[in-house]
Amino acid sequence: MYLAKHMNVHSKKFPCDVCLKLFSHKSTLSHHMRIHTGKKPFSCSVCQKSFIDISTLNKHIKVHLRSTEFCCDVCSESFVTKVNLVAHIKEFHPGFKKFFCNVCSKRFSQKFHLTRHMRTHTGEKPFSCDVCKKAFPNKSDLDRHMKIHSGLKEFKCDICSKQFLEKGHLKSHMNVHTGSKEFSCDICSKCFSEIGNLNKHKLVHSGLKPFCCNICSTCFSQKGNLDRHMKIHSGEKT
Repeated sequence: MYLAKHMNVHSKKFPCDVCLKLFSHKSTLSHHMRIHTGKKPFSCSVCQKSFIDISTLNKHIKVHLRSTEFCCDVCSESFVTKVNLVAHIKEFHPGFKKFFCNVCSKRFSQKFHLTRHMRTHTGEKPFSCDVCKKAFPNKSDLDRHMKIHSGLKEFKCDICSKQFLEKGHLKSHMNVHTGSKEFSCDICSKCFSEIGNLNKHKLVHSGLKPFCCNICSTCFSQKGNLDRHMKIHSGEKT
C-alpha cells in the first residue's frame, strides 16, 4: 500500500481543470484548487480571518500572541519572529547598543565587543605568546606581536625598500619621502613626519629622562642623546 502511494510521486495523474497543472496526489490538487476558487476553510477563532490552509492559520495566530514573543528593548513593540525584531531595530533604532559595561557604562552593539572591552577593567590577558610568554587581552594584539618573532616584514617602501611589520608603520614612514609632517606637538606646535618621533619629542616637555648612563648615572630624555654621551666614556670620537 505504501509503495503504491509512493509511486504517485513519479506519476502526476491529477490535473487541475483550470490551469492544467499536474499533481501527484488528489489532496495536493484539492489544496491547489483553493487558489482558483478562493475557498478559505480555516478561520481564526480570535478575529475570524480565513486562510486556505492550516499552516498559514497557525502563523497568523502568533499575531495575537505577540506579548509573549520578541520584544524591542527600545520601544517595547513586539514581533512574531526574531527576524522581524532585528529588521525593526535596524530600521528604527540603528544606533541602539544593547550591551553596556557595568563599570564605565560604555555601550556596545554586540556582546563580543563588550566581552573584549571588559578586559580593560579586569586586566585579563588570555592570549599568550608561545615564544616569550608575553600576554595580550586580544588575539589581534597577539597576532601583531608574533610578527616580531617571525621577522616577517611584509610591507615594503617602494622608494627606499625599507620594510615594516605593519601597514600603519609603512604609511607613517612614507611621510619621510613626501615631506609631510602631519604629527604636531600640542605644546610647542613642532611638527614631525612620524608619530614615534613626536612621542620622543614630548619627553622633552614632560621632564622625564628615562635613558640613564650606567657609568655616571647621567640621564637623558632621548636614547639618541644617551648613545652620544656613552662615546665619552668609551673614548670614541663624536
